[in-house]
Amino acid sequence: MKNWGLKMAAPVDKFKELESLAQEKWTALADGNKAWIRVGTALCGMAAGAPEVIRAIKEWLKMKGMDATVSQVGCLGLCFAEPLVDIKIPNQPRVVYRNVSPDDVPDLLDSQLVQQTALQRLVLGSVGGDVPGVANLADHPMVKDQVRVALRNAGVIDPGDIYQYIANGGYAGLRKAVIDMSPDDVIKAVQDSGLRGRGGAAFATGIKWSFLARSQSAKKYILCNCEEGDPGAFNDKGILESDPHTLIEGMILAGYATGSDYGYVFIRHGHDGPIDRTRKAIEQAREHGFLGENILGSGFNFDAEVSLTGDSYVAGEETALMESIEGKRSMPRFRPPFPAQVGVFNQPSNINNIKTLAYVPEIVRRGGEWFSTIGTEKSTGTAIICLSGDLEYTGLVELPMGLTLEHVLHEIGGGPPNGKKLKFLQTGGPLGGILSAESLDIMVDFDAMRQAGAILGSGGIIAADEDACVVDLTRSLVAFCQYESCGKCFPCRLGMTHILEIVERICNFETTEDDLSLMQDVGKNMQAGSLCGHGQLGFNPVSSALKYFGAEFDEHIKEKRCPTGRCQTTYFSPTSTRR
Repeated sequence: MKNWGLKMAAPVDKFKELESLAQEKWTALADGNKAWIRVGTALCGMAAGAPEVIRAIKEWLKMKGMDATVSQVGCLGLCFAEPLVDIKIPNQPRVVYRNVSPDDVPDLLDSQLVQQTALQRLVLGSVGGDVPGVANLADHPMVKDQVRVALRNAGVIDPGDIYQYIANGGYAGLRKAVIDMSPDDVIKAVQDSGLRGRGGAAFATGIKWSFLARSQSAKKYILCNCEEGDPGAFNDKGILESDPHTLIEGMILAGYATGSDYGYVFIRHGHDGPIDRTRKAIEQAREHGFLGENILGSGFNFDAEVSLTGDSYVAGEETALMESIEGKRSMPRFRPPFPAQVGVFNQPSNINNIKTLAYVPEIVRRGGEWFSTIGTEKSTGTAIICLSGDLEYTGLVELPMGLTLEHVLHEIGGGPPNGKKLKFLQTGGPLGGILSAESLDIMVDFDAMRQAGAILGSGGIIAADEDACVVDLTRSLVAFCQYESCGKCFPCRLGMTHILEIVERICNFETTEDDLSLMQDVGKNMQAGSLCGHGQLGFNPVSSALKYFGAEFDEHIKEKRCPTGRCQTTYFSPTSTRR
């Protein structure tokens, strides 16, 4: 373990001054004498028209000669209601409005800022107190069960303002660690918390850090994996867009605990919002002394930068990620050696998903035992879940581990709209599993979901109602996995192609029962012989679909028909009407 040297007192006072200034700024903003208007500008808000809404707000304020603070915030999680506009007027609770269009802005601002009454046709709920005729947002189905740790600031603070992050407890965990704790103390706090990796593997984070900490190498790296290419997953991007400083602080703490002095935040090229906000957060952290040399007078040095990858799903595999950082094609390496021994640039490295690192500041600040009281015995803490598909409420929620899928999908997601029945759900990304609606008593828990033939993975859950065809969805998942195979090892490269051909024949009613056993043999060979998880888990969507919906596959194979009428043409034929 590296000795970071003597700790000096003067820089600590500087942090306290910074903390005091941040709190002063926050109080003036949240409890000052002018209105504060927050608009969600994460990817969901931007896609729904948030930029036009902001433009309309500023034009109305200018026309009326009124002064108000207009801030761009991240994702509150209620993606179904975007664009969201959150208005706080002096001496009143916040009021959140849903699905606001530019045409709604004059009525909305006149009602809220001039008449000081909520516009009922757009109101979603109030925050921080009662407003006549307005429901409390804390009682909304998507909000009431949440325990927000990694997402504690999402949709609340301006992600581009480090003072707002500090005013809400930001960098207090870092200060506590480098001033009052040894690196071993930080690792112990993470071990005591029971935190497991949120990228899919669910390996114990504290143990993983201890592997790197034992290395005596003079150069070590902390790598943060934000390569989020899973269909139905957007929680990594949600954190970067909403609260990038929580990631930066988590990375610095990981560096301090393991004796590392440099970090890379790995993001897919083209995700401009997450990229820009993360780069700005790094610049601000460096400017205020949280990155660079002699952090808070501790003698500890750590810096970081953003590294971009192309459109490659496999780049999220930890060794392929390292290849990309080194400027090579994103393809997995053979293991051993493992990253803690030989990682990026042939130096010992630790790789964590962004969600894993985003928990660390609060774990250090509040203690590992605090975090361990949330969730279940072996899956402590919370799960950040992306709900999409055929649900009344879709978006991003942070829930304590241990809730059942029934509760998540029906009580929180509202179930399928228009009186439809839930038929199946797909979890954990394209390498995850398909579960039937009869499996909803399964807990959101790493081990329970794995035993059921699914994985929690990156946290995406796609729900499908009775009109959907499970064979058709399986085809989509296999097509994705086949397209995204890097091609390095032939069990995955050829296996995914063969499985896609068979599933395509099933959808076209051109297969026989022998094809099922052939497909299962190919899947077993992929699992045994593939170099990385992409091939090893590539048969999961098919095997889980066969487990729960074998009868629907039989209808396609034996009766040459699709019970939903969805499988009438191929995705890949030049004459296909489906794209």
